[in-house]
Amino acid sequence: MPRDEQRISVDGHRLTLKNLDKVYYPQTGTTKGEVLDYYARIAPHLIRHARDRIATRKRWVDGVGTPEDPGSVFFEKDLPDSAPSWITSRAIRHSTGSKRYPLVQDRATLTYLAQMASLEIHVPQWRVGPGRSDPGTISSEDRHPDRMVLDLDPGPGRELADCIEVAQLVRELLEGMGLEAYPVTSGSKGIHLYAPLDGSASCQQISDVAHELARSLEADHKDLIVSAMKKTLRENKVLIDWSQNSAAKTTVAPYSLRGRFTPTVAAPRSWDEFDDPGSVEHLRFEEVLDRVDEFGDLLEPLSASAGESDAGTLDAPRDRLEVYRSKRDPKRTSEPIPDRHGTSGDELSFVIQEHHARRLHWDFRLEHDGVLVSWALPKGPPTDPDRNHLAVQTEDHPLEYGTFEGTIPKGEYGAGEVTIWDSGTYELEKWREGREVIATLHGREDGGLGGVRKFALFNTGEHGPNSEPEKNWLIHLTKDSPAPEGDSAAAVGDDDSVAAADGEASETAAEPGTVEPADISPMLASLGEVDPVRRDADDWAFEMKWDGIRAIATVRASTSTTPGSVALASRNGHDLTVAYPELGELADCADVDCVLDGEIVALGTGSRPDFSRLQRRMGLTDERDIERERHRTPVHLMAFDVLRADGDSLLRTPYCDRRERLREIVTEGESIHVPIAFTGTVDEAMDASRELGLEGVMAKKIDSVYLPGRRTRTWLKLKHSTTRDVIIVGWRTGTGERSDTFASLLMAAHGKDGLEYLGRVGTGFDERQLRSLRKLLQSHSRKTAPLDVPAAEARDAHWVRPVVVGEVRYGGLTGGGRLRHPVWRGLRDDIDPQDVTL
Repeated sequence: MPRDEQRISVDGHRLTLKNLDKVYYPQTGTTKGEVLDYYARIAPHLIRHARDRIATRKRWVDGVGTPEDPGSVFFEKDLPDSAPSWITSRAIRHSTGSKRYPLVQDRATLTYLAQMASLEIHVPQWRVGPGRSDPGTISSEDRHPDRMVLDLDPGPGRELADCIEVAQLVRELLEGMGLEAYPVTSGSKGIHLYAPLDGSASCQQISDVAHELARSLEADHKDLIVSAMKKTLRENKVLIDWSQNSAAKTTVAPYSLRGRFTPTVAAPRSWDEFDDPGSVEHLRFEEVLDRVDEFGDLLEPLSASAGESDAGTLDAPRDRLEVYRSKRDPKRTSEPIPDRHGTSGDELSFVIQEHHARRLHWDFRLEHDGVLVSWALPKGPPTDPDRNHLAVQTEDHPLEYGTFEGTIPKGEYGAGEVTIWDSGTYELEKWREGREVIATLHGREDGGLGGVRKFALFNTGEHGPNSEPEKNWLIHLTKDSPAPEGDSAAAVGDDDSVAAADGEASETAAEPGTVEPADISPMLASLGEVDPVRRDADDWAFEMKWDGIRAIATVRASTSTTPGSVALASRNGHDLTVAYPELGELADCADVDCVLDGEIVALGTGSRPDFSRLQRRMGLTDERDIERERHRTPVHLMAFDVLRADGDSLLRTPYCDRRERLREIVTEGESIHVPIAFTGTVDEAMDASRELGLEGVMAKKIDSVYLPGRRTRTWLKLKHSTTRDVIIVGWRTGTGERSDTFASLLMAAHGKDGLEYLGRVGTGFDERQLRSLRKLLQSHSRKTAPLDVPAAEARDAHWVRPVVVGEVRYGGLTGGGRLRHPVWRGLRDDIDPQDVTL
């Protein structure tokens, strides 16, 4: 290739980059290569706000030039015929005909646009929808905005600081309408203000509302604001440009570069920054990258708050097959190419396909989230626990691919012969997105696996020439994987396999007399309603819902000659054994070695589980503290399921049979209990739970198998009141008796695109909790907010890293998505922050 060209792979697509040293911004010497680097690094955040929106581009082929010699620019709408076929596009009907626009759905598309000198990306406030099959053209009737934008543009005699003053006025008016406002310094002259909408109104209706809002503010501030578009009226005024809500208008996308003489960016800002308007300046791309690294995307709540229109075109779930479809021509290949990904049920499937492509490899695919998550194994699945194999993650495949066999034509992606090497179902033990997967595969008797095999896949994050770290994995056959029967397992490629790295999916034998915590995630229940359970009463059994923390107990039973041992693991895999020594009694209560599921509780008034009381035991690590608190606050284990007994897995055994086996092998002790399943109706169970002062009832399908790590509808939580986990993101300064602690805690949870604010909780704390929480939160302090919080609630806030999880009881949700009347219940150090979602 020529010396000034580079061929790269982005999201699985090959691109040729040229003239990387070409200067796009002469005043700063910023090159094309630096522009490409910026867009590659900012891509996740820019795409978040540009996704599913047609993109118009402003191109400076020869750079932006200088004030003395400005570069030429042209506005591009149509996607040129020479553009790669994998770029997602949509046709839009105009009065002069239809035009086909690109959609910025991935980093590869953004890289292509930057390569074409498209410095500015402009998008409308409405979406076309990622899951629609292309109907040919999209008319104005299909356009329902999911956000409103107001462009505050300073006229002659006014500056950015004046725009900030107007922004504060607009924000106050929007909040009075029940809308939150999110500011973006445009990178040009003024400010863009965004407000999320539910997508139910048309562009014309939103444009009319924005126009009326601008006229209202103009009437109250005639010396500062103008709403008319005539340039002759803008002298010494700030224009509130409402017209960009029109169906035909676009606005520069957040995080887009601007074609100014310096490389400034349309940069999201926090309202706190506007407290000193005179100090605010437009930001260059280097500053924006630093801010994103430190603060994250300040505009995330905007995309998380946008609603879905009746037309079904807004905020559709992520299309996980987009890359898969972009690589295949349905006219040339017999591979399945569905419009949308599917829906996973409780029974998960796997398939391993032998693929005679340019190089022989095996495709290892696990059903997850409605698709087959896929890895290419050059040497096939490992057959020796001491030798790992390379696994390269590829694009997600449709569920239908699980039965595909055939020939992919020459010239097509993956051309060659595909046959099924083995297939079946699997039990998931752990799925840490992008990091680790542990699964037990149940293959066919005549399949390549030779029966049941347990594998661990883990991302190495290793870099190499032309490598993409997120795709670099190893696959490990665990030592406790059942051996294949006879010679039915096909040995593939062990000669060049990768030796197991220390600490990477390797296992060590436990010391005699001890047992290691089981590496298994508990099965999770979904929140349910009484009525559906009542209608199918014969299908369900009921247990009381214990108000504590979940624990998986691995037991080596005591014998007449050998003392037993117990290891406890929390829901998120933390070792709890040392923290609750009294539960070692379980070794004497079990007749055989086993793995149990249960709840650790502390009993309060009336011998009822008291989660607040349990807080005294949680998080203790010092042996003396544990021993002292053990006598003041003893804990109990409510064992309600058995997952393994006497060497046999019971995961696929029906619930009723597992309960019967549990009663056979575990007897009650001072701290160990095996509560009976309730045999009455759901209404009787709920009444009994209420009378006992418990949180509610667990309803479990009598034929349900145990699915580790899965949240299913075969187990339901039926609650008397509503509780939820929250992430603490800050605390507000207290006064009076709370001047040494705090007034309230600021709460959040992970939404689709990041942290989302849930409001404040200021009640339910005792004096001990107030002081211990203040001390804990101070150890996690940070200077800036980890998310956008309304100014009125953020004014005196002290921010903390979003790593502390608690539980609150609340009375519903406000229209803005805040928790209504929340009451603090306690910390949840058994739950990982990333698992606290909406």
